[in-house]
Amino acid sequence: MNLQALKDELRRRALAARRIAHEAAPDAGERLIDQFPFELLAPGAVVSAYWPLPGEIDPRPLMAELSARGARLALPVIVAPGAPLIFRAWKNGDALEPRAFGLMEPPVDAPELIPDILLVPLLAIDPDGNRLGFGRGYYDRTLAGLRAKGAPVAVGLAHEAQIVPAVPVDAFDQPLDRVVTEERGRVIPEAS
Repeated sequence: MNLQALKDELRRRALAARRIAHEAAPDAGERLIDQFPFELLAPGAVVSAYWPLPGEIDPRPLMAELSARGARLALPVIVAPGAPLIFRAWKNGDALEPRAFGLMEPPVDAPELIPDILLVPLLAIDPDGNRLGFGRGYYDRTLAGLRAKGAPVAVGLAHEAQIVPAVPVDAFDQPLDRVVTEERGRVIPEAS
């Protein structure tokens, strides 16, 4: 089986596992707060989050807590197919606009920010931080570009059920630095 077929099969299984986990734990997003490594949060840090799609663990309670602790929040914006994401400022109560793939994004006049911490959605993640998304590569391109200019911390947010033994990867795929679930937070790769 080729790499794309392996990813497609894992994507199918991961979507089902995520849906079941989401239905079983509707409060999982609130429980992320207890597991998040707030020691990463420098004063005035920019944290990029995401507006959840159906079935994704909801980062909004964590976003509220990060904002209360002094973080400046941003949400990702797709500017063009095949281009890296940009991040526009957002705070609770700001308007969002519907975009491609069912995403909600800040309007074009919201200031662009460079994140220090990225909260990244995913379908599956393995103990080495290899992430499986929907296969369009937006986060991989974005992380590669940001890492070439500095060292933002990429934190995957997931249900515990989304952690798998291995995610098939190629040279294009960008691993995450940490993963936070409703049950625990950890550095990647985990210490033995």
